[in-house]
Amino acid sequence: MENSVIQVPEAYSRILQDSDVLGFGQSCDRKTGFLLKGLAASKPGGSFLELGTGTGASASWIIDGMDESSKLTTVDIDSTVQSIAKKNLGYDSRITFCCEDGAAFIQNLSERFDFIFADTWPGKFELLDKTLDHLNIGGFYVIHDVFPQQKLPEEFRIKATKLLKTLQDRPDLDITELDWSTGLILAVKTAV
Repeated sequence: MENSVIQVPEAYSRILQDSDVLGFGQSCDRKTGFLLKGLAASKPGGSFLELGTGTGASASWIIDGMDESSKLTTVDIDSTVQSIAKKNLGYDSRITFCCEDGAAFIQNLSERFDFIFADTWPGKFELLDKTLDHLNIGGFYVIHDVFPQQKLPEEFRIKATKLLKTLQDRPDLDITELDWSTGLILAVKTAV
């Protein structure tokens, strides 16, 4: 049952409608959104990174939790799906859209972040160490789709299991596995 008490960001509903028209079915669900919003609210003045904009569903939740001095950079290689995010969220000066390959974006990173939501292969299954190098101490690294699901290819499910083990073995992260939504991992950076 979806929680009807927590208010859904106005842009989220429009994004889901536009996603349906486009035939894009990979948007973040409400449960993941609730968590992203709450985590974002805990980082006032924060610097946020989303790897895998998609149509902007998760970005709408992150923005809804951010304060006015926070900034979100969101990256996607697909300009068609990202155009829905721009249409529905582009009015907000706190968000910057980058339409480029996620791996190239990560390779060229120079700034650090308080919060990274990795929702695509680069930053999750590729270039994990480089991505985590750009997470501040006390910062959140969040991934979802960790539970085996029929909609996900077998290769993804195998990689998700290996990724969880890799994250658990890192001495610089404190890992929380969340039996929530599609399965989430919340990692907090505890050391350099």
